[in-house]
Formats: sequence, C-alpha cells, structure tokens
Amino acid sequence: MSTTQVRRSEPITTVLTWQVRPGHQREFEEWTHGIADCARRFPGNEGVSWLRPEDGHRYHTVLRWSDPGRLTAWLESDERAGWHERIEGIATEIGSERQSTTGMEAWFSLPGTTVQAPPRWKMVLTTFLGAYPFTVLIQWLVTPSTTSWPLPLRAAVFPLVLLPLLTYLVMPSLSRLLRLWLFPPPGR
Repeated sequence: MSTTQVRRSEPITTVLTWQVRPGHQREFEEWTHGIADCARRFPGNEGVSWLRPEDGHRYHTVLRWSDPGRLTAWLESDERAGWHERIEGIATEIGSERQSTTGMEAWFSLPGTTVQAPPRWKMVLTTFLGAYPFTVLIQWLVTPSTTSWPLPLRAAVFPLVLLPLLTYLVMPSLSRLLRLWLFPPPGR
C-alpha cells in the first residue's frame, strides 16, 4: 500500500470558523443544530461539535470524518450548500481560517487561529501525562479480570478504553490547562 493510500484512509479533523452578524446569534445557533444533524447522517461523519464564543461573534465547528475524501464529499455536497443558503446575511464562513489535521495535532489545535501546533516533544509529554494515570488504572482494574481471555481480545481492551477517554475527555482538558505552556504568548 502506498503512502498516499494510507494518508487517504486516515481520519481527519477540520475546524471551520464562522463570523455571525451582530444580533443574529440566536438564528445562527438554531441553524447549527440543523446542519449538525445533517452532517451526522452523512457517510463517514464521526462527530460534529460547535464551540460558542466567549465574546465576539465568531463560532467554530469541529468536524471529524473517517477520511479526507468523505470530508471533501460533505464540503462539496448539495445538502451542505442548501444549509449555507439558509444563513445568507446571517453568518459567513471564514475560509482562510479553515484548519485540518490528521494526527495528534487535533488534540492541541486552537480553533480560529493560525497558531502552529506545539513542538512534538511537548505533545508527547502532554499525552504521556494524560495517558499514564489511565494506563495504571486500566492495568490495576481491568487486566486482572481479563487474564483468561485470548491475547488479541485482552490487548483490544486497552485501546478501546483509553483512546476514547483521551480523545474526548483528557486531552481537550489537558490542552486547555497547559495552554500557556503549549502555546506561549509571542515574545516569551
């Protein structure tokens, strides 16, 4: 299998940024529910999350897809175009801020910014800090109960428990907690 084929089959995460006209936030938020439901039914979709702004009128959506081809199919689909027509004059996607990642960088990205991912050594150290406590817990609580299972089944338990925990709970929290270390302000 070529490198190109491998890359095409990797999951991909994309962050889209929206600028909402003042006074139209409620309309936009209602629209987000509909387009998110539509995207979730589209082949290859693995999740849609919306991030509300703390201040200002920029919203971010995080799209997870099984592979870049299916993401492209969604982005170019008639269904998505139809949803976009519904918010003309309400909000605009800021295409220049679109970001896509296929690796660990998705755990460490800042939506709506052009900030580079942290150095790999910081990503490795942060991932270790997130994974180690759960590795100990899994080894302590789960492994003794599975000693009689066949090795492939026992080995599957670890990633099935650890990876969703890291992806959805631990790493987003750790990257927020350590954001000043991972993304130092300019001039530091």
